This record gives sequence, structure tokens and C-alpha cells, in this order.
Amino acid sequence: MKVVGITTQQEVYVGSKDRNFRINEFLIIMDEVQGDLMGEVVEANTYNRYIPLNINGDLVDSSVLESLRAIGYNIDEDTIYIAKVRLINEAQYPVETGSDVRVPKFYEVKDFMVKANKEEGLVLGLIRNTDQMEEDMDEELKNILYTFEDDKLQPQKGIPYILDLKSMHQYPHIGVFGGSGSGKSFGLRVVLEELMKLNIPTIVLDPHFEMDFSEMQEYLPDDEKEDFSGKFKCLQVGYDVGVKFEDLSPQDLKNLLDASSTLTDAMNNVVDILYKRKDSYQSFHDRLKMLSEAQEEGSQEKIKRRIEEATTTAETEAWKKRKELYDSYDKTCPYSSVKGIFWRLRKLYNEGIFSNDIHEIEEGLKLGKLIVVQGSTRMLQVFSTYLLNNLYHKRRDFKDALYKHTTSDYFPPFFIVTDESHNFAPKGYECPSKAVLKEISQEGRKYGVFLILATQRPTLLEETITAQLNTKFIFRTVRSSDIQTIREETDIKEEEARRLPYLKSGDVFISSATMGRTIYVRIRASKTRSPHTLNPFDELKKYSKEEEEKFYRIIKDKLPINESQFLSILGEVEKEYGEAINMDQLKEKMEKLVESEKIEKVATPFGDMYK
Repeated sequence: MKVVGITTQQEVYVGSKDRNFRINEFLIIMDEVQGDLMGEVVEANTYNRYIPLNINGDLVDSSVLESLRAIGYNIDEDTIYIAKVRLINEAQYPVETGSDVRVPKFYEVKDFMVKANKEEGLVLGLIRNTDQMEEDMDEELKNILYTFEDDKLQPQKGIPYILDLKSMHQYPHIGVFGGSGSGKSFGLRVVLEELMKLNIPTIVLDPHFEMDFSEMQEYLPDDEKEDFSGKFKCLQVGYDVGVKFEDLSPQDLKNLLDASSTLTDAMNNVVDILYKRKDSYQSFHDRLKMLSEAQEEGSQEKIKRRIEEATTTAETEAWKKRKELYDSYDKTCPYSSVKGIFWRLRKLYNEGIFSNDIHEIEEGLKLGKLIVVQGSTRMLQVFSTYLLNNLYHKRRDFKDALYKHTTSDYFPPFFIVTDESHNFAPKGYECPSKAVLKEISQEGRKYGVFLILATQRPTLLEETITAQLNTKFIFRTVRSSDIQTIREETDIKEEEARRLPYLKSGDVFISSATMGRTIYVRIRASKTRSPHTLNPFDELKKYSKEEEEKFYRIIKDKLPINESQFLSILGEVEKEYGEAINMDQLKEKMEKLVESEKIEKVATPFGDMYK
């Protein structure tokens, strides 16, 4: 292998007659003046000087090839392999043309490629095209992972990619970008498995109900299987966790109400005036309700008349209370704003937001567990506003207390992970959860709070937050606007950007501030699987087969049956089947059994007989 053509201080071309090149592999250029220079293959081509791309504008066809063979050219032997190589570090001078090129040894790339050991970092995958350096690799880096490719498990062949967790204190936050089917959720699952292995406290917002780690992958060898059941917990908003109303500050309450739908200035003012510290849901609800009912009467005279017309002592006292509220707040709290707050409050209550509290989440994080909070996107938008703000400030208060040499309850550093993150921090409009995530993206590093934000549409994610993601996992991406955003926010090169729409599922470019450049990685095989892995068409087939078997078990003891007997056995079949069945449905089910050859149908003088 030799350097050919015109060179620069950043890029060279390398040619070979007998060795083909692979994109993203590393090579050592032995420059006689500047010493060994490391570079990465960014483009690989095969060229034959006797077969140009076109002749007089026409593409070469098989007849041209046959003509060349006929006049004695050996096409195979005249093939030349050419690679465009970009230097890892810029050279002082243009590289000497004619310099020899070789494959590096592991020790020459170790400091560049391996930034952490497997005990302290996240073992996420395999650096592509490094298998030629595996033989002299350190023993502790060998056989530590499997990949899953071409529908089968593959043993490790190459250098593992280990994310340096400690470096996140300096280069915080991770972005995971990729379109549908790109392996984005799979990659996120692998990251979470690694966090659980290291007992890193993590809170996951899961709008798709798929981040469950109960089911182990069946294809893994027994010694590779790992039980995560004691390291995570799934909690559902409105059932397992919620907001304790008595703990809300006025701003917390406004954030929750604003997440339901945007508050006007007048509505914000209503909360400031009517919400009292340590209010229960019921007391605040009743205050709003009574004030709005008094305002519906329209005047003090009408309210006095309701007091006079009351038929019981309780009714009299209730209208006196309404009058007090009306006298105190009618002029400062417009009726429409009071009703708006009342409607939003009832909506949150009906959705279960005020059931339970976040105590179980806090305790799980203190034990180093991964806590998965599940719910619809809208429910999570509302709940995360309170949850993330509360948890972040618990950690912040503890760190500030240490700095000020005062006392505060310990709260551990933790990760916040969310899929569909553009719904929680959208670009172009405000929402309460966005404000919390934006603050954490800018200030969280100092307090040990880190973000992992996954999205199919990085273009729709708040730009300030995107800029703070120092490590980005870029899976297959098709949309040109998203590719452009990725190019602006990473050091990914034009050649790599062109490959993004064609990446295999599970292949990823990792742009890392720690590495200083983009690395091409195959995500390792996950140790657990999503509860939604069953193909929907396989599910349909499985369900149909189960239903058919169920009906066959019921009907087989009643065979043979004449069609004329259907009415007499219909009630009996309905009872055993557990569902209402009419005559047409019964006949249809019998015909399906005939199609599957479980029973036989024959014609008789009295109609069809099934046997």
C-alpha cells in the first residue's frame, strides 16, 4: 500500500494492487520526514485503468468487457484499489507521495479508541473494521460482547466501543438520533442495560411502554444472560405514581396546569391569589368552585337573596362562604379565568395526576435503580414537569449545601432518559417540561444530572438543548432536514452523511467530544428484549390458530353433525366457547376447520354433514 497522487496536510489517497479497503478502517502512513501518521479511510473505490466509467458518454456493457478480454487484457489483475484517507491529526506538511502504508497494531490505536475499562465504562458495541487489530488486543478487551447480525449471534471481532462514563462530567449529555427501524430504541436499551450494570440512578420517561427489562434474550449463551429484575422498576403515571398536591408550590401548580393547556396571564394571577400554601386538592377545588358559582350569580344582591332563600343551615353557611369569596376576589379574579383554572384542575384530577406521589421514584434512585415512568405522551409531559423539576432541585440543593458548608439530605447524581424527546423539548414553542430540560442541559453537569435524549426528528428538538449534547449516536436517518441538522451539530463528514440513509439497523456513527471525532460502531446484542418484539402478522396468525384450536376442542366431541343440527347445539357451543355465536358464525368456523383439514364435510340427502 502506498500514498498516490497529490496530497495535503489533511487528506491523501492510498493505492494497492492486492488489498481492498473498508470505510472507517485505520491505516498508518509511514512518512519518512514526519514519521508515522494515523488516518481513517473515508472513501473506498475499486478502479481498473482498462475499464473507465464510460466510453464516449456510453456506459460500458458486457460486449465491451468481452472485447477487452478478446484482445488479451486480464481485467482481474489490472484492478487497483484506492482509498481516500483523512488524517486523525493534521500533519505539519503535505504527506510525501510514495510513502508506504500499513495496518496499525493495537497498541498504536489503544489510547485513541479505548477511553475507559469495561468495569467503569459502558460497553456499547464493536468498532467497525478493527478486526485486523484484534489478535494483539489486551486480553481484558476480548470476548466481552456479541453482536446480532444477519439474524444470528456473532462473536466479538474487533475493538469494543466503551463509552467513558466519567468523562461526562466534562462533556455531558447524550443524543440518540435515528429514524423508524434504524435500531435507535435497541441502542437506547443497550445504554440502559449498561447503566443498570453499574447501578447508576436513572429515570426513564417511556411513552411507548417498551422499556421493560424483564424478558431475557433467548439467543444469548447461558453465561451471557443477565437478570435485571432487581435493578429496575416500571411505574405508571396515575396508578403507581403521581403528584402529592400538598407538596406543590404555586409555580409547580402553574406548571402542571400550563402543561394541560396554556395559561393566560389572568389565569396565572388566579393561582397566585387563590392557591394557599398546604392546600389540599379538595380545599383548592372547593374554593374555585364556590367562587365561580358566586360569580355566576352576578352580583352581591343576588347572592344575598340565595342566602335568604336557603332552606337549611348548611345551605345558608355555604352561600355565606361564597359571598365572602366573591367580596374578596371577584374584582381580581375574572370569572372566565377562574372557570379555566377549575376546568384544568378537574382534568388533571380525572387523569389521576394527583393520585399517589413520587416517593417510590425517589427511593428507587437512592438505591441506584433504573426507574421507568410509563404513560401516554401527554400524561408524561404533564407529570415530568413536576417530577424532573423536583428531582433536579433535590440534587442541586444537596450540592449547594456542600458548597455552602450547610446540611441537606443526600440525593444521588442521576440520568434522565426519554424517547420522543422532541415532544418534551420542542423547537419553536414553549412548554413547561422544555424549560426544565433546557436548564438541566445547561447547568446539570455541575450538579451531576445528565440527559440522554432520543428522537426520530432531531430537527424538531430545541436547538439550545441539541447544542449541549456532547455525544451523539446517529443511526439511519433519511430526512434531508434531519441530516442537515446532524451535520451542523456534529463533526460528521460529507462522506458519512451520504451513508446515513443506507446504514444497517444497529449500525451507528458515534460523534463524541471525548473521542474528538466520529466512530463507526455496531451496537452489541442486547441482553433483554422489548415486550413488543412479536411481529404483528405473526401475532395475527398465532391468535387465529389459537382460536381455531379452541373451537376444535369444543366441537370435536359433538361430531358428526348435520347442518340441520346447528340450531340444537348452538347454545351448548356458546356456553363452552364463552362468547355469543350466531348460526352464520358457527357455520363459518366449521368451514375453517374443513379448510385446515381438521374435519371433513360430505354432502348427504339431508344437507352437509361435518365429521
